[in-house]
Amino acid sequence: MPHLDISYYGREFTDEQKDRLAKALSDVVVEHFSTYDGAVSISLHPVDQQDWQDRVFAPRITALADRLIKRPDYRSA
Repeated sequence: MPHLDISYYGREFTDEQKDRLAKALSDVVVEHFSTYDGAVSISLHPVDQQDWQDRVFAPRITALADRLIKRPDYRSA
């Protein structure tokens, strides 16, 4: 506890980038949850862009909107 589960698309990470991301996210979670680094777990889930709506947006953003602490503000690229 706590566990971060991050879905994303359009990006590949090197092991070094994953390590830096994990450290940065873990530091923030440790601070805000008043816990210790070993209690934090983080997973990355790459999702194909064409699957985003069905696999992430509808079930995890729209359906759980009451749990969001930050809502997306998608813009066209």
